[in-house]
Amino acid sequence: MRNTAIGTTAIVAVVTGLVAAGPAPAAPATSTSTSASASASAGKKPVKNASVHGEARISYIESVDDDIRFTIHAEQTPFTRPMPPKAPQGLSTDARGTLKLSHTSRSGAAGWAEARVDCLVTSGRTATLTAVVTKSNVEEIGARLGISVQQGGRGEPDRLGFSWGVVNVDPENVDENGLPVSPRAGTCMAPAPFTTVIKGGYEVVHAEITKSPTQPGATARRG
Repeated sequence: MRNTAIGTTAIVAVVTGLVAAGPAPAAPATSTSTSASASASAGKKPVKNASVHGEARISYIESVDDDIRFTIHAEQTPFTRPMPPKAPQGLSTDARGTLKLSHTSRSGAAGWAEARVDCLVTSGRTATLTAVVTKSNVEEIGARLGISVQQGGRGEPDRLGFSWGVVNVDPENVDENGLPVSPRAGTCMAPAPFTTVIKGGYEVVHAEITKSPTQPGATARRG
């Protein structure tokens, strides 16, 4: 059995707003074609949203003896973050949720950050998300962090990547100390999951992205 975070199932239920549905009211008398249409509509399964939930400690090759942990609770909420003028309806990858991370070194130095999820996209067992820092003792408030998660399978461990450290540097743009500058991560931009989960785990739920509601034939999902 996977070593997933305690309470993940309960959190998923709260975040996605799942509630027990009562018995459907009786349909009024109508024509055969209308009744069939109503029955088909009543039996239609709700469209699921992409999500990723869990918490884990990772092993990072640059700091193998450090305690590095990520807690993620994110759900896709399409077209809920208007970005005029280019995307007045928002994007199909809009998302909500929280990201928390902590890094404690062998010396006892500890860094931490909390961030608000703004984008999520999935493919199979893999998810890529970004979150904007709201609280931290090491990161700049307002900075966008990119995270990737791969849920393991068939005995393989989960994996996680993040948009700093060994990636996301601009060699031609340096700071006052001559060090390469890390560009700001765009929405849903993150590297491949290059670290290994050694404790805990994540659950990824995949869902296809949808067209903008302004496009012909679009059936947009909303969070």
